[in-house]
Amino acid sequence: MKVVLLQDVKALGKKGELVNASDGYARNFLFPKNLAKEANAQAMNELKNAADSKAFKIKTETENAQKIADELNGKTVKIQAKAGQGGKLFGKVTSKEVSEHIKNQFKVDIDKRKISIDAEIKAFGSYKADIKLYQGIIAKVTVQVVEQG
Repeated sequence: MKVVLLQDVKALGKKGELVNASDGYARNFLFPKNLAKEANAQAMNELKNAADSKAFKIKTETENAQKIADELNGKTVKIQAKAGQGGKLFGKVTSKEVSEHIKNQFKVDIDKRKISIDAEIKAFGSYKADIKLYQGIIAKVTVQVVEQG
């Protein structure tokens, strides 16, 4: 009997999959515990709509990420910081600060966890940073730290 799984079932499949299960297993175990429902026309239609919705969401997110990547690629994010003796910074510049400056300069909201910087920023200069926007879509920016004047 063909059933659509409503939850992950060990050794049978993941939620939302269409699988074959024996009649007894489906009627005596899967249906009473609301782990699956019979694969009738309505269930198949819901399954197809869910798959189409997921594909559309992925396509939209990919397009948005690519748009942001095109906008940020090769740009320089300027950050002003206070310095102590010998040109060393007080503390360091973090990915949170880089995220805030990207938002201020380019009007793009980037989560600080998506920013990876090559080295710790503890002195003035230019540093390379990668922004992981979506699976396989990465924007490369330069972070330039200058003295606050």
